[in-house]
Amino acid sequence: MSNIKGSYILVISVKKPIEKKIGSLGFISFSPGIYLYVGSAMNGIEQRVSRHLRKKKKKFWHIDYLLDDRNVEVIEVLYKESKKKEECIISRKISEFGIPINGFGSSDCKCKGHLYRIKNIKKLKDIKGLQKLRDVFT
Repeated sequence: MSNIKGSYILVISVKKPIEKKIGSLGFISFSPGIYLYVGSAMNGIEQRVSRHLRKKKKKFWHIDYLLDDRNVEVIEVLYKESKKKEECIISRKISEFGIPINGFGSSDCKCKGHLYRIKNIKKLKDIKGLQKLRDVFT
C-alpha cells in the first residue's frame, strides 16, 4: 500500500464500562458499545493508524489514552483518500447519527468531538468514498 493521505475512521469496541483520564479532558466514562474516531493523516494514513494500533507509545492524542485500555479494541479501520483534511466534514456527517464525546479529538477545530458512540454502524455507508484499510492488520 502506498502513502495514502486523507482521513480515517477507527471503529472501536468498548467491551465493558470504563472510566479513563483522557489527557487534559480529565476523566470520561465510556459505556460498552461501538465508537467511531475520526482523524486525518496528511503524511500517511497507514503510518498513523499503525501508530494508533501499537500498545507501546507515548500518549500524544486523546485517542492514545482510550486505546491504552485492555477493554478497548479497534475492530475495523476505514479511510477516505483526499488531498485536503476532511475529518471535520466526516465528523459532521457522523454527528447525524452518533453521539459525540465532547472535546475528544477536536481541540484544534470547532467540532463538538471526533469520537462518537453509535448504535447503527450501517449508517457509515452514507459517507461517500470510504474504503476498508486492511493492510494494517497483517
